Amino acid sequence: MIKVSKTNLKDVLLIKPSVFEDFRGQYIETFNKELYQKQGIDIKFIQDDISVSKKDVLRGIHGDNQTWKLISCFFGKFYLVVVNCNKNSNDFGKWQSFILSDKNRLQVLIPPKYGNAHLVLSDLTIFHYKQSTYYNPKAQFSYKWNDPGFKILWPIKNPILSQRDKLDHYI
Repeated sequence: MIKVSKTNLKDVLLIKPSVFEDFRGQYIETFNKELYQKQGIDIKFIQDDISVSKKDVLRGIHGDNQTWKLISCFFGKFYLVVVNCNKNSNDFGKWQSFILSDKNRLQVLIPPKYGNAHLVLSDLTIFHYKQSTYYNPKAQFSYKWNDPGFKILWPIKNPILSQRDKLDHYI
């Protein structure tokens, strides 16, 4: 069983998979095609990726025009920001944040033309995402994490950034 909720962003969904917990720990089914299809989510995921990062690392804002992503937190806690990056949309630049952790087990489904970024809040975090296309760096768009056009409220002033994420707005 999964619980699916709409968010403030069109086609971005918040998903709560079922968690079985007892004295031994937890069992979480992170994806079940049949259960997702019953909720109207019929996406063919073809690649899984994991990012392991330490506290205060910020990755993103990245995305492309084709890929659906199903994002979850396997371990730790992070602040996820999803931004509408479709320049032809009236909602371009609209964003929403979520806290994903190994405690709440929430997932966020992100459609194409949306960018995402995450800030690690715990000492170590394992960020997991399924993708509907193979990673293609040449097809990616990126925006600087603190692009003034988006006015994103980040709970940090000086995150740890890659060289790519230090650059000004670029596509």
